[in-house]
Amino acid sequence: AVTPGNKRFGLAWVELSTGDFYAMDVVPERLADELARVGAAECLLPESYLQQLPEELRRCLPRTLSGRPDWNFDPNTTKPTLLQQFRVLTLNGFGFDDDQPCLIAAGAVVLYLQETLKSSLGHLKRLQPFRSDAVLTLDEVTRRSLELTRTLRENAREGSLLSLLDRTVTPMGARFLHDAILTPLAQRPAIEARLDAVEELLQDLALRDDLRQILTGVFDLQRLTARISTGRATPRDLASVARTLRSLPKLKARLSARRSALLQQLEQQLDLCADLREALDAALEDDPPLQPKEGGVIRPGYDPQLDEYRALMRDGKNWIASYQAKEITRTNIPSLKVGFNSVFGYYIEITNVHTAKVPPDYIRKQTLKNAERYITPELKEYEEKILTAEQNASKLEVELFTRLRDGIAAQTHRLQRTAEVLAQIDFLAALAELAASRQYVRPQLVDAPILEIREGRHPVLEQLLPPGTFVPNDVILTPEVGQLWLITGPNMSGKSTFIRQVALLTLMAHMGSFVPARQAKVGITDRIFTRVGASDELNRGQSTFMLEMTEAANILNNATPRSLVILDEIGRGTSTYDGVSLAWAITEHLHDIIQARTLFATHYHELAQLAETLPRLRNCNVAVKELADDVLFLHKITPGSATKSYGIHVARLAGVPTAVLQRAQTILHVLESRHQLPTQPRPEPPISPLSIEGPLPVMAGPASAPIPHRKRPTPELIEPPERPRRKKERGSDSPGLFGAIDEMTPNRDNSPH
Repeated sequence: AVTPGNKRFGLAWVELSTGDFYAMDVVPERLADELARVGAAECLLPESYLQQLPEELRRCLPRTLSGRPDWNFDPNTTKPTLLQQFRVLTLNGFGFDDDQPCLIAAGAVVLYLQETLKSSLGHLKRLQPFRSDAVLTLDEVTRRSLELTRTLRENAREGSLLSLLDRTVTPMGARFLHDAILTPLAQRPAIEARLDAVEELLQDLALRDDLRQILTGVFDLQRLTARISTGRATPRDLASVARTLRSLPKLKARLSARRSALLQQLEQQLDLCADLREALDAALEDDPPLQPKEGGVIRPGYDPQLDEYRALMRDGKNWIASYQAKEITRTNIPSLKVGFNSVFGYYIEITNVHTAKVPPDYIRKQTLKNAERYITPELKEYEEKILTAEQNASKLEVELFTRLRDGIAAQTHRLQRTAEVLAQIDFLAALAELAASRQYVRPQLVDAPILEIREGRHPVLEQLLPPGTFVPNDVILTPEVGQLWLITGPNMSGKSTFIRQVALLTLMAHMGSFVPARQAKVGITDRIFTRVGASDELNRGQSTFMLEMTEAANILNNATPRSLVILDEIGRGTSTYDGVSLAWAITEHLHDIIQARTLFATHYHELAQLAETLPRLRNCNVAVKELADDVLFLHKITPGSATKSYGIHVARLAGVPTAVLQRAQTILHVLESRHQLPTQPRPEPPISPLSIEGPLPVMAGPASAPIPHRKRPTPELIEPPERPRRKKERGSDSPGLFGAIDEMTPNRDNSPH
């Protein structure tokens, strides 16, 4: 649910299958990113606001929008609803102020669930505040660009970071991993606690294997608890809870006497729920049926009355067999048999051959083709006794099961806490298993805004490519060495892979995972921004370039010195000179004002000149080896700028006709010989208002010293040779850049050209 406010929106969301219930206040400009992160299936809004919903907000909301009466968002209605749901007098104990807008949204959620679900919400035991400052912020563009949980092209889980990192063995652990990827931690103590636990599990193979083996035998306790508390649990659900609880003592024993603080904490928080396990074991059969009405749910000896009914039913079958034998002897009819159907109950069937032997106390009930069916007063009396026992047993068994389920539901909060502990243990053991199988190393976390990774590898591509074929690379972003890398190089050489790799390794370090590298030192990061590719979104009325600039504006307006910025081309959606100018100015702003750690991959080789005036900018390129008639991409990042993009070579690999390639090569030679970008001195940049405990150092000298610039004379444009042909038609004495192309065009006197 979303409730609008003047300065902040209230946002609350619930996962009904697990009972997770969160709320937060959010500024309007961050609402879209938070909604995308939550990924709800349905969103509740006040009806009055839904009618005037801004289009930019409507686009980021789920497809299912439910307008609710405005009184559902009235604090006088929502606050009592929340207090009654949690049976408290104030929500301060949950970490909220009673006047927060998000509590209005949370109350609207509870009202809606009470109205639509029409069952108990007992598993919603607490409302948790979501602390945005405790997590590394990822906007929707970054989540999609880095393919964290879904791939860009197929929108599939397979091939995403989540699919390649997932070594969990329980659904609870898998969900915890999913959330950890989308909301990495941003506070160093919490990250270090996870890393300590992962390191201990990595070093102790026996412990890790034992924990994972035990966890393979547990069921999805979070969703089972939700089914129990809402009255939808079946006997098999309760049996699954019992099997899970039986595994807890062994798990707790293996967690005892651990070194890492987090594992110690999890061991202390693991409630064995011994009383619940004993109640389930005493009442339930080992393999109960799906529905309680089927019978066979309650174990013998649990309830004396049920045992009595069952004994009567069991003895009744023996009585029927004995009665049949007695009647055969009395009537001298060997084919006589006693049967039962749901319409007539118990009956005696005698074939027509023996009709003359039927005793006078037999009462005809049904006539068949070759036989007659009869009843006797004695048989009818016992039938009533047996059927009554069956009905009573079935009714009593359902009552006993319901009573047992309600008793477990009353302890939902204990089962939920246990489920959370199991999810974390599975998550940590899975990260340790991943680190062991892929030779990951522990990242060193520091407070300074730096990033040093030696021989880093892409966590996804490394696993998809044949072993030993991925080329590792280094990255060093520090105030002293350089915090902005300008990376040039040919298409398909690995620029995009490299910059995404750096972002993914930074994210993995913040979620408490080891990373694929020989060594890694990661400064605490507050946000990761990406500007990677774009396509038209005509339904929004936005072109490729408009989307590109929107993403760039988001970075320039929100990045801080603690951010990591990943740029893959800027300005490619407009004319060459417009694009270079924008990329040039954006680079200067990132360097001078924001001072964030930045990787900028570009084909604008002209930007390499900025290294002469920006002291913290470093030129890098992807190494290429030119052969006689081919190009070999080495996928290695090296110092210096590239001189070629090899786009025509890539076009040949894509299958472009040879004639087109040859013509393009000719045009390229002319353009390269005539094109020069004029370079103007840039103005003195203002002092950055952003700082981290004081301004960042600038190579040498005082922090407030202006950044030096080397003014160079502006080179004159190279005029093409005089070309009298078509001057009059063009109306200009200067053919310009494309006039040079015309020089190469054959004179076709008979053509319209």
